[in-house]
Amino acid sequence: MNAALLGKRASPQLLISVCTLDEAKMALELGADIIDMKNPHSGALGALPLADIRSIVAFLNQQPMGHKGLTSATLGDLPMQAQQWLPKLEQVIATGVRIIKIGFFATEDYHACLQALLPYTQAGQQLIAVLFAEVSYPDSLLADIKQAGFVGVMLDTQIKNGLSLFDHYSAKQANEFAKQVAAQGMLLGLAGSLRDSHLAAAKNLQPHYIGFRGGVCVANQRQSTLDAEKIKVIRKML
Repeated sequence: MNAALLGKRASPQLLISVCTLDEAKMALELGADIIDMKNPHSGALGALPLADIRSIVAFLNQQPMGHKGLTSATLGDLPMQAQQWLPKLEQVIATGVRIIKIGFFATEDYHACLQALLPYTQAGQQLIAVLFAEVSYPDSLLADIKQAGFVGVMLDTQIKNGLSLFDHYSAKQANEFAKQVAAQGMLLGLAGSLRDSHLAAAKNLQPHYIGFRGGVCVANQRQSTLDAEKIKVIRKML
């Protein structure tokens, strides 16, 4: 995936995280550009069962050209140990999902993980690195992620306690991060307990896409169901 895959960036694209086929249908109908599959009951990047991913991918593939929506999925809240998540990566690749998001949880050795992923990116698999606002990363990590063939970076929150991305990052910090991602020529995504009230600040960073789950759910609870009216509001504001 590259910037062309997401189209021109007149405005950010809308990513909605779903956990069922019915939610995927709703998100697509209400204008989501990216249908992201994850299990909000299993952590920040909880993985859906493979059968559920396959059914959602199959449904989207049946839609008319131009109305399919891009697909993304997570591997789960796995430690940064290649031997643990490479088998899972291969299983998720086999579902046909377009983009795979990998969480960069705290570790002392990101290099080994990135090296293990290089054969997959060289084979054309589109990977997004999810970085967490609560974690301090090495200064060289963005360049290393680019070197490993990732197409983009998403800034998210790891702990889902109601605090948003912008509770962790000041406007200055967020802007600096966005500049660093742009300097590497990678896609930028933003998420992290975002609501409609955060959209102006998020759009100022000129991301390629903005992701929502809790902020478009009933009672703003990420483990509840999607709220169609909230998605409509976000879609209109983008």
